[in-house]
Amino acid sequence: MQFIKKMKRRKLIVTILCTGLLTGGLHAQTAKARIKIDVERQTDRIDRMIYGNFVEHLGRCIYGGLYEPGSPLSDGDGFRKDVLEAAKALNTSIVRWPGGNFVSGYHWEDGVGVREQRPVRIDLAWGFRENNSFGTDEFVAWCRKAGTEPYFCVNLGTGTMDESRNWVEYCNVEKGTYYSDLRVKNGYPLPHKVTYWGLGNEVDGPWQMGHKSAEDYGKMALETAKLMKWIDKDIKLVVSGSSNYGADWTRWNRTVLDYLKNHADYIALHHYAGNRNNKFDEFMASTRFAERAVKVTEGLINEVRAKTNRNIYIAFDEYNVWYRARGEEGNEEVYNLEDALVVATYLNIFVRNAHIVKMANMAQLVNVIAPIFSTPEGSWRQTIFYPLELFANHCHGTALQTFTDCETYRLRAEDIPYLDVSSAYNEETREVIINVVNRSENNAIATDIISQTGVFGGKAKVFEVNGQNIKDENSAGKQTVQTKTKEVTAKGEKFTYSFPAHSYTMIKAEIRL
Repeated sequence: MQFIKKMKRRKLIVTILCTGLLTGGLHAQTAKARIKIDVERQTDRIDRMIYGNFVEHLGRCIYGGLYEPGSPLSDGDGFRKDVLEAAKALNTSIVRWPGGNFVSGYHWEDGVGVREQRPVRIDLAWGFRENNSFGTDEFVAWCRKAGTEPYFCVNLGTGTMDESRNWVEYCNVEKGTYYSDLRVKNGYPLPHKVTYWGLGNEVDGPWQMGHKSAEDYGKMALETAKLMKWIDKDIKLVVSGSSNYGADWTRWNRTVLDYLKNHADYIALHHYAGNRNNKFDEFMASTRFAERAVKVTEGLINEVRAKTNRNIYIAFDEYNVWYRARGEEGNEEVYNLEDALVVATYLNIFVRNAHIVKMANMAQLVNVIAPIFSTPEGSWRQTIFYPLELFANHCHGTALQTFTDCETYRLRAEDIPYLDVSSAYNEETREVIINVVNRSENNAIATDIISQTGVFGGKAKVFEVNGQNIKDENSAGKQTVQTKTKEVTAKGEKFTYSFPAHSYTMIKAEIRL
């Protein structure tokens, strides 16, 4: 009888354990998660340009954001000093300008020369009036002060091939030609030397001025690229990839890559995440399509690489959370903690795919769906500022292939890991950098972090972005969500760390080989 009772108890225990495994739920008494780091399993160097931003002539991004002449917070050139300092704190590597949808109706010659003589235009993209007081020379001057690289996008919507190549001449030719001498006349004797140029913006989208088919865009972009590189052979060109994911976006990317395979250096991808259904678990998985788009586009790039010896990479030059303030008050989205976690998962994607993603630009830098928010009295940092600041200042070196073993949750037909992880090895500092987003709303996840080559040196620095509630927001008077730091012991081949619920954590640990 006792034997039968014991067997029944064992059967019950087995049933409970199996039920936990099948449901994929996160329980208090489950085995620890594991993250395995191996500094010999390297992917590629992390390009610092994945920590870039984007500014567009939309709402208060340029006027009242970057540029506000007459403000006591601005310098002699009219640039907001507090915004410049915040951009420097983000270690902003490259900034894309002037759009965005705006660029498809923008004619750069409107924005050079005497400010008082520049024309006021109707911006058909966003419905604003553009006075053109901030143009080519002002943007380059701002970039130099911010210590960042300018990235221009040309108008292939309503613009012409000549207009694009003339812009390169204005910026990059030293002197002795019509447009280079015009720059000198405008007070800039030295060339701007703008290296990065985008061939239009979202041209596959029906919402775009000058929307084209893949073939029509491919033909125009090819001829434009030829002229631009004949002016300056050293520039780098970004072809406009698809942003219309409801259409045949893979065909678009394949077609334009085939046309531009001998001229393009990058193909642009865009993606925005949202949480309209207010479901945390779905929102935390919303960037997984962006990673699939990277993988698919990498395959298309490999197709054209078979026809040419040139390398083409991905420029993910628009990404962010954006769903609340579309078309309202200049798209001034106010971000919360869960938005910051999604931004961290985007950055994990770029690091994991460092071999193919060589540029990324958060849209946008200030006020408009932005990490920085300015007012006439000052500026403050939104929740999404902090993960970008951590990655841009600390996650350098070589991306690693990381093994992660943790529990998952079921979302439609997919199992979503609770831990989203990327890692890197910095040879200069002999540190590993481990980035972890805990997608669980309610549970901390105890995790063994294992070094498979070398041992941890003794101490690790931990940076954590978190808050009491997933809906916590920042404001001018209160930084509810920000980065907190501490040290933990990390010694030998393994240490254990418990990643708090709804958090982004960066761990920097010395590795002794």
